[in-house]
Amino acid sequence: MIESPCVACCKLDSAKVCIGCYRHISEIVDWNRRSEAELAAIMQQVAARKIQYQQQDLTQLATSAITHAEWQTAKQASKRSPD
Repeated sequence: MIESPCVACCKLDSAKVCIGCYRHISEIVDWNRRSEAELAAIMQQVAARKIQYQQQDLTQLATSAITHAEWQTAKQASKRSPD
């Protein structure tokens, strides 16, 4: 299994992307239940986002911790998504 890029710095920007691991909240939930192909695709997106975000001044980016409500909403949406 591909290891999670989590760095224990869960702060979402307005697009719901974590500025610690560069995953969208929808990519964070159920990480351990995803296929190798899904994880590989997410990691490609993470690499592209990381480059994009590193070109910005992240100190000026408005962020917030992931709330329980956001987590639950993302979990529910992942359950409705086809596997």
